[in-house]
Amino acid sequence: MKGMAILLVDDEPLIRLSMVDALEAVGYDVHAVASGTEGLNVLREKSFDLVITDLRLPGADGLTVLKATKDRSPETEVVMITAHGSVESAVGAMKLGAFDYITKPFQMDELLLIVERVGRVIALRRENRDLKETLESKFCFNGILGANSQMRGVLDKIKTVAGTDSTILILGESGTGKELVANAIHQNSPRSQHPLIKVSCAALPETLLEAELFGHEKGAFTGALRQRRGRFELAHRGTLFLDEIGEISPVVQVKLLRVLQERKFERVGGNETIDVDVRLVCATQKDLRKEVSVGRFREDLFYRLNVVQVVIPPLRKRQEDIMVIADHVLQTCSVKMNKKLKGYSTISRELLLRYSFPGNVRELENMVERAVALGRDREPVQPQDLCGFQSCPFLGGTPQDTCGFCSEGLTGQKRPERPLNSLMSAREEFEKEYILSVLEKVEGSRTTASKILGLSRKALWEKCKRYGIPSAKGEPEPEEE
Repeated sequence: MKGMAILLVDDEPLIRLSMVDALEAVGYDVHAVASGTEGLNVLREKSFDLVITDLRLPGADGLTVLKATKDRSPETEVVMITAHGSVESAVGAMKLGAFDYITKPFQMDELLLIVERVGRVIALRRENRDLKETLESKFCFNGILGANSQMRGVLDKIKTVAGTDSTILILGESGTGKELVANAIHQNSPRSQHPLIKVSCAALPETLLEAELFGHEKGAFTGALRQRRGRFELAHRGTLFLDEIGEISPVVQVKLLRVLQERKFERVGGNETIDVDVRLVCATQKDLRKEVSVGRFREDLFYRLNVVQVVIPPLRKRQEDIMVIADHVLQTCSVKMNKKLKGYSTISRELLLRYSFPGNVRELENMVERAVALGRDREPVQPQDLCGFQSCPFLGGTPQDTCGFCSEGLTGQKRPERPLNSLMSAREEFEKEYILSVLEKVEGSRTTASKILGLSRKALWEKCKRYGIPSAKGEPEPEEE
């Protein structure tokens, strides 16, 4: 990287002069000093991309210069110069964060090659940072990605309304990221220093939901052994996010309407009126106007909730976002799993762009996470990594109805209709297929498969026994863990 700023610390005048001449000849900006103490003084006043320092120096030694450099600027790289007898110390320096070391006597070409490598690393780091900043400024807001014009409009709307205290109604299909929008609204609001409390209204029956929202007094119902504060109280001065608001019963609708109108309520089984200051953000995948028209949702409550409406388009209607999200998730998951995948193959990109994503962003995220788990290091993601089956049509196999990605992504047709089984049966069917695909990928090694799947060897062994999956020859049953 031409123009790279380098601090050179060496107490031997001839070697120091030779290095300065060699480095400046290829375009580097070099500042040279003769002692570690001088180096430390310069580091306090000026920033450098690279520090080249001898290990043995008068005053402060090279390790002291290394530690001071990393304390002041962790991204500044350090190359150590050492004699043959001090190689162990140089290796120790690398454990402390040095980029590399070079032993005396050395050819200037050796040094220039190391410095060139440092330059490439710094250039790549800056490029990644610039790309990330561009992505965040143009297509990202608090983790919500959107290059599509509709989605950018949604992001602009979120930024605008976050600073107000208005009630927000978020509409969108399952998996579109409604909870992410609620998080972004809260985090960018004046209430961000106070709690964001979340409630899934579809997960609780009417009696429990009422007690969950408003709290209850001791003895209010069977099992109420003590007084409990509800989510409204917990969210005081903050934000309350009610997911799947369209699922609440008429009784809870009446109580919620009163809180919105009067900003006060009573706990279940109690007489004390409690004042509350809460901003309400709600979400649903239902058409609330239709629910009002058929009498399942109160019209007055709908208008109270529908002050500002945020509609998140499904992923199939914002194709520009597919690869933006897929690339971001690939990078994130690769870091988590300590893998280095080379993006997506051409066919994989084509499939992703042609697939309808009925599960929206959530399905895409799961698909990419699976691809990272199954993909090979330093190779691009392949179709079979995305779908999880080795019998992908691109490999001459048949589409898997348990996936949908192969059949719908490849042909543009809807996936075959599946038999109506219980949710548990469907989950077990998918789990069996997925375990088989991972085992096939790792050539039957249950030890390796257990690490990929995040299971203990004993847990994987039990699942394989339940699903009738044979073990590899010679692999013993694991002991209790």
